Amino acid sequence: MYNREEAVNYARKWALSRNPKFYNFDNIGGNCTNFISQCIYAGAGTMNFTKDTGWYYTNQTNRAAAWTSVNYLHKFLTTNKEKGPYGKELHIDKHTNGASKIEKGDIIQLSFDGVKFSHSLFITSSWPCILIATNSKDALDKPLREYEYKKARAIKILGVN
Repeated sequence: MYNREEAVNYARKWALSRNPKFYNFDNIGGNCTNFISQCIYAGAGTMNFTKDTGWYYTNQTNRAAAWTSVNYLHKFLTTNKEKGPYGKELHIDKHTNGASKIEKGDIIQLSFDGVKFSHSLFITSSWPCILIATNSKDALDKPLREYEYKKARAIKILGVN
């Protein structure tokens, strides 16, 4: 079972700082997806240690690509049938922000150029508007509408295997 409260509590604790148990990737591509994975792990309580296609972190050099990469995390969550969290992609409409379908504990990924998704956000609240937490450009309870982006996709966490 995915514990959304635990995931959000983790996000609130570490959005504006870094958990020393995890390497800080700010200076080598950004820490946003690493932070999102930590939040999801706080709610899921399990990792998937499958080499190449899993979702895990033991240290900076022993981790799955899905732990720190926007697109690999998307692929893992939306195709995972094995151990660990899984979800489905939802389209985010700029006018409604898709708030009726997503909830706290889900994630949003942004494309600033309309082609490549390059930033991950964690949803801390979905009502009355979507509020997010993230690292790299640290934010806590920042309204999604304050971001300038070309495309957005949400990943609704459906559960944990």
